[in-house]
Amino acid sequence: MHTTQLLLRSGLTVAAAALPLALTATPAAAVSGISVSTTGSTVSVTTSACTQVNGSWGTASLLNSSQASFSQGRQVALSGTSTLQSAAWSSVSAGTYTVIVRCADNSTAGTQSVIVTPVSTPTISATASPSRGVMGGIGGATKDYGTLTLAAGGGLVGAGALATAWFLRRRSKPYRL
Repeated sequence: MHTTQLLLRSGLTVAAAALPLALTATPAAAVSGISVSTTGSTVSVTTSACTQVNGSWGTASLLNSSQASFSQGRQVALSGTSTLQSAAWSSVSAGTYTVIVRCADNSTAGTQSVIVTPVSTPTISATASPSRGVMGGIGGATKDYGTLTLAAGGGLVGAGALATAWFLRRRSKPYRL
């Protein structure tokens, strides 16, 4: 049982460490001054090609395969500084998309395609059978208990010790008439 719990905890730790690596797609090569990347169901774009006009950097649009023009896509305003502007879309379903960045001066910073892959969660099996019969160990003695449980248990042990000492002390006294 201890080995199973240890393997389960180790597996969860490895899965948790590997999950961000599996969900992060490598950014595609920048085309015309934009860089597009995906992390899970979030698509983000960065550029340094836009200049601010009347407080706006511009707009980025995410188009699916059935959309043909900038205005049909999911539009997000660019934000950032004079050195780097960015935009992001969350909850993007799996598929192939085109990202277009249009600066505030109406120039196009770039167009790039991106593929969003479905996010799959790893499945971990908690059942393990020993290959050489029954394995010995300490069993369920490795469970972590909270502070309240430990304090209550300590109080019960202390109360039991006091009750035992009181009982033995009363018995050792001679009977008086």
